[in-house]
Order: sequence, then C-alpha cells, then structure tokens
Amino acid sequence: MSDDEQRPICDDHVIMGKRLSKRLRTQVKEEVGKLVAKYGIAPKLVTVIVGKDEGSQMYVRMKRKASSDAGILSDHYDLPETTTQDELLKLIDSLNKDKTVHGILVQLPLPSHIDEKTIIGAMAPLKDVDGFSPANIYNLFYGGEELSSATPHGIVTMLDYIGMKDLSGKHVVVINRSTIVGKPLIFLLLNRNATVTVCHSRTADLTSFTKQADVLITAIGRRKSKEDPFFITVDMIKDDAVVIDVATPYGDVDFENVKKKAMCVTPVPGGVGPMTITLLLQNVLDAYVAQVTK
Repeated sequence: MSDDEQRPICDDHVIMGKRLSKRLRTQVKEEVGKLVAKYGIAPKLVTVIVGKDEGSQMYVRMKRKASSDAGILSDHYDLPETTTQDELLKLIDSLNKDKTVHGILVQLPLPSHIDEKTIIGAMAPLKDVDGFSPANIYNLFYGGEELSSATPHGIVTMLDYIGMKDLSGKHVVVINRSTIVGKPLIFLLLNRNATVTVCHSRTADLTSFTKQADVLITAIGRRKSKEDPFFITVDMIKDDAVVIDVATPYGDVDFENVKKKAMCVTPVPGGVGPMTITLLLQNVLDAYVAQVTK
C-alpha cells in the first residue's frame, strides 16, 4: 500500500475528494476487470448531449475519460440544438433495447423545447446511471441506494469515509432543494439516521440554521467570480462542523477561514467534483452487473 493510500481522507481539516476518488476508481477498475473476464463483455456507457453548452461538453468529456480509464466502453451522441423531443425519444428507445449498452446518460440541461421529465422517464431504469428515473427515485425513497444520483451519493460517501457513516444524533443542514442534489440527498442522509433541515433561497435568517449544523452541505452556486462575496462565512458555522461545498466553479464557502474552525471542509475544486464522476462510474458498474446477471 502506497503512502497516499494510507493517508486520511480528512487531512489537516480538508476532505481530500481527489484522494478518495482515486482509491474508489481503482476499486471500480479492478472489479470491471474481474467481471469482464467472467462474462466476456465490457460495461458500456452512452452519453448524449443536445446543443453546444460548453459546460455540458466539458462534463461529458471528463465522464468519458474516467470511464475509459476504468475499463468502461463509451459511445457519444452529440446532437444539434434543433433535435426534436421525438427524435431524442427514438434514440433513447434504441439504446434501451441495445443489450450492449448498460448505462445511458443524457446530459442536462436540455434545450427548452425538450421536456426533461419526459426524457428521464423514457430511460430504462436499469440503464439510468444518473439515478433520476421515477423507479430509481422510488427505490431511494424506500431506502435503496443503487443507481442513486451521483453527486448526493458522492457527498454521503465522503461522510462515510471520514467516520460519519452513522449520523445518529447529528443535525445536517442542506442548502439546496433541487432534484439533482438536495432532494435525493435528504433520503441518503435519512438512511444514515441524520436529523435533516433543508434551506433554500426563501429561507429567512439562514445563519440561525447554519450555526446549528453538525454537518453543513451547501450548493447555492451563485458566485460568478473569485471576487464575489462568499455565501458561507466563518461566523455562520459552529466549531468542529463538517462543511461540504458542492458549488462550482467558485464555491460557496470561505474555505481558508472556515477550515480553521471546522473539523473538515471540502475544497473547490478537488472536493465533491471528483466524487460525482466516481459514483457515476460505480453506477455504470452496478447497472452492468444487474443486466448481465438477469
């Protein structure tokens, strides 16, 4: 075991998302190798982008590279902005039926003329590696974590690895209520026995909630540059809190000052971001296993 593999995930008050991600990706790669040898077929992820959103293009490139590094095959459809909803639905139907495809990821957001709920609902639940389909949300509601949304699952995995797998007696405050982060995160935290408070843009006196948090998870994401004021400052957290900053690219948290007071805090970048892609790879692996063992 290398020195890096022995080093703690929370190191000098900083949660090392890259370090944990590297370890978990190594595990995924090893498992992929064993399963390919056993079943004679490699897991395959298909990504789909509609339009030319630069952020979406970057994220998908990162996901495809990570897949390749883990031994996961990938195909990609780069569709024009003018693609109709029916055309996209036909593509998803063909991917649902293709037995060589084990994971489908339609990168959000979609153009305004395409209904995201319709597209998400059209994906076969076992191939929905983003974890957004009604069947996978239902599974999460009842305590299952298979194919759950990658960013929230990455967050709780970090908590698991810093000794907070059981959150009994802990008050977790989440500043986000989106379907991608906040809502699935609530159920993952409840699975770990946390007491959960959800705050958002219309919450009055936010500091009164953040000061109560044993674990504070923030995903406001409205800072447009490094010069913009922080949303979470050192006076807003309690001593020895764990602070998870999900906001990219500039973060919500005054990292340099908060880490002096917090037990652990995630950096931006290098915290939650690498874990999101890692849990996506785990979802592809889980989807593959579910399909090849049916």
